[in-house]
Amino acid sequence: MPMLQLQDFNEKLSKSFRPWQRSFEFWVRAADIYTGYKICQFRVKFVKGAEKQEAMWEAQHELAAEKIYSLCSELGGFFLKVLDGFSSIRCFSHTAQIIGKPDLAPAAWVRRLVTLCDRAPATSFESVQVVLKQELGRNVDELFEIFDPDPVGSASIAQVHRARIRGGAIDVAVKVQHPGVQELMMTDIHNLHAFALFLQNTDIKFDLLSVTKEIEKQVGFEFDFLREAEAMERIQQFFSGNNKKGLPVLVPRVIPNLVTRRVLVMDFIEGTPILNLGDEMAKRGINPGGKMAALAKQNILNSLTLAYGQMIFKSGFFHADPHPGNILICKNSEVALLDYGQVKHLPDKLRLGCANLILAIADNDPLGVEQSYWELGIETLSSCANEQQEMLKLAQAMFDTKLPPGVTVASPFSEESSIKKIAVRNFPEELFFVLRTVQLLRGLGVGLGINYSCAEKWRPLAEEALLAAGRLKGHNQSSQRRLPRWFHWPRRNSERGGALHVRGRPSTKSTFLER
Repeated sequence: MPMLQLQDFNEKLSKSFRPWQRSFEFWVRAADIYTGYKICQFRVKFVKGAEKQEAMWEAQHELAAEKIYSLCSELGGFFLKVLDGFSSIRCFSHTAQIIGKPDLAPAAWVRRLVTLCDRAPATSFESVQVVLKQELGRNVDELFEIFDPDPVGSASIAQVHRARIRGGAIDVAVKVQHPGVQELMMTDIHNLHAFALFLQNTDIKFDLLSVTKEIEKQVGFEFDFLREAEAMERIQQFFSGNNKKGLPVLVPRVIPNLVTRRVLVMDFIEGTPILNLGDEMAKRGINPGGKMAALAKQNILNSLTLAYGQMIFKSGFFHADPHPGNILICKNSEVALLDYGQVKHLPDKLRLGCANLILAIADNDPLGVEQSYWELGIETLSSCANEQQEMLKLAQAMFDTKLPPGVTVASPFSEESSIKKIAVRNFPEELFFVLRTVQLLRGLGVGLGINYSCAEKWRPLAEEALLAAGRLKGHNQSSQRRLPRWFHWPRRNSERGGALHVRGRPSTKSTFLER
């Protein structure tokens, strides 16, 4: 066999075995991390004293953090993408502005993993030139007067270059997809899907299967930049039509005729990444811990929270990836929201159901939360006497940026966790990105040193959405919410002795009681 043909054969053989090798490496490492936690969980039972137990868990978190770091840095791909949430904790960490423990993750994980968030490997300029030629039909020099070969930023799916179109007056951002990344990421997601099913059947009493299905679907969409461009234009038009006094966030403008499935050219927005805000303030002589900085942070968080409330409750179509890498701070504390690869459309039923849930959380109303869970199709399994209060705590932990009292870190192994007491048997796939958005907003709040409730901020928007749909006859009617007559079943066994009780939908076709 000629040498050239032999090389081609070896390359094809290597590629065909790459997903199997990647899967093997993932499962070996995941099993090692999981086993370490199970051994620690067993050993803790024989140790007396909360401080000693906490020290054991902290040591385990440190060990696991190193192993997760190695897994993510060496395999890359989707495993770098899942670290986006950790980057929200990093904001202002060097100026000690993080209040309390990190948000819903072991501190050791956050300290170790945030260093990976800006390290997605970049595609070479030569490969970028090939992709641009294939997608746009012309060489880089023919299309652009200026093109910076060094990317402004590189993420798990694509990287962005700053450039200027020939004959243009302003700079543009050229987003180019990494060659061959889709196959690797789909392999990672399939492995995650299987591991989530294992965890769901062992330790984490949550419908992780639906969550990973939604992740798989949405990540698949991210490889189509034509879809992303349409989403960007749709959200920009929505904000323009609903904010006559100015947009809550800036949205880049798509450059016509320069968009394909793998290339997206848009306006380049000047600004400071939110992760670097503390450094930028210090450069300008502003104390990052002072009153002026606190006001600026509050304005930034208010703008983002308002933007997401409007998208979710007014439109139902929203940007679903508010991690810090996608947020720029511009002049006068204006906020720019980047990267529209992950967007989500909520059907009216779920949009209004979320509005009901937000009102119940804002009103601290356990009965309202129970009703809203039913309306949204969230099915739970309970074994505790104070089921409604635990369900409220679970809703606050999942769908509000302000954590319930006493909750700092969520651990599926803790017997005090609401997820242990209220198992989520069914979680609608469409709701995952609402949950993820709230969690990332919470992370931003923690990073900015602001403990706030998005449910309280969103209350007027939720009420407005329900009023427009004829579901709320007047404002502030939370005290008048009642279950439908057929919804009042007999006292539950769980209230008489702790037996399991499944919360699900009744078979009747009656409609849910309007608020």
